[in-house]
Amino acid sequence: MRVVTAVVGALAATTVGLAPGASADDVQSKQWYLGPMQAEKMWKVSTGEGVKVAVIDTGVNANTPSLKGQVLTDEVPKSVAYRATDDYVGHGTTMAELIAGTGAGGGLKGLAPGAKIIPFRVKFDGMKRSAQEKKKTPGATAAIRAAADTDAKIISMSFGSPGPDSDEQAAINYAASKGKLLIAAVGNDGRKSGDTIGYPAADPYVVGVAAVDKSLSVAKFSSAGNYVDLSAPGQGFPGWCDATFRSYCDNVNGTSSATAIASGAAALIWSAHPDWTVNQVTRALIDTAGRTWPKNKPSKYGGYGLIRPRLVLANPAYNPGPAHVDPLAKDNGGDLLAKSGSSTPASSSPAAASTPSQAPEKTSTGGTSAAGSSTHSSNDSNTTLWITLAAVAAILVIGGGAVALVRAGRAR
Repeated sequence: MRVVTAVVGALAATTVGLAPGASADDVQSKQWYLGPMQAEKMWKVSTGEGVKVAVIDTGVNANTPSLKGQVLTDEVPKSVAYRATDDYVGHGTTMAELIAGTGAGGGLKGLAPGAKIIPFRVKFDGMKRSAQEKKKTPGATAAIRAAADTDAKIISMSFGSPGPDSDEQAAINYAASKGKLLIAAVGNDGRKSGDTIGYPAADPYVVGVAAVDKSLSVAKFSSAGNYVDLSAPGQGFPGWCDATFRSYCDNVNGTSSATAIASGAAALIWSAHPDWTVNQVTRALIDTAGRTWPKNKPSKYGGYGLIRPRLVLANPAYNPGPAHVDPLAKDNGGDLLAKSGSSTPASSSPAAASTPSQAPEKTSTGGTSAAGSSTHSSNDSNTTLWITLAAVAAILVIGGGAVALVRAGRAR
């Protein structure tokens, strides 16, 4: 069993914000990205309706004003359903609201308020519960496999651990082979020397997301490396920070939040184009991302750029490219659907899961190495929540234009 130690600071926040119900403006006005992303205009085209997002996290409180009616508790597979709606720290509930919150009662407004959430509660580092409860709570590997067997199109993972895990990679391969879009936080290790990125963001077939702040700069806490694929807002807005759910805390920051917002963006696009495949949705996010560097030379800090789903939704003639060609095949070591000889997702049978050797792991140099050299299953270990308080740095982009970084680009 691999024991995962804390790699980032524990769940943190600064001052306490206003309680939901006081005024929608009090909380939602702090969601500074909704304006620049032109959310109101996007919602006239798509709200994410018809798209389900699996949130693998600390659980999701389905009774907050913003999430009432948004959480599909009856769709959680029984094998991993233990206390899926019990959230003792507020992290998973925040992620769910950032994706699909309705904003009711003055709560957070999700980027895809028409989408639905399938909640998964997993063990995490620092989980202060009884030994029996920890034993009953599934690990990330089991949750990923279970999420792959649901109707969720997107699997959002705002957690990480410092090293690869062969069982977790096999679960990810299984989910990818079923046409799921896997999105994960790259981590909050940006302040440490020798940037490191957490898994599963560093695994093949996972879109790794970095965080930017209100000035559209890459957050100083945001990890950098060859596994950053996209960037999204991740700093300077409220979130839940305890089990009471009485009020939000201000400045709950992290690549966790950026991952949730990227998941919401994908839901908007997939809802508007329900016939698109995971490859086309991913390609749309990459093609329309804001950047000032060449698309074929992604930055180690911002990846292919800052998400701009509006450009897809505003262009009825947008061409998403071939349905069965993975836009990240070079990074992933190939396309799982192509390897299986099928243009459609695999069946729900566990036998459809690819073995780790079929999908080489990304390495720190952008190369590949044989999977399976990692330690054992994360099914029994904890994960670290990628959310923290941190300052910002660098220079990035957005607007109707591009993203610009002063720091050097990466070599993939």
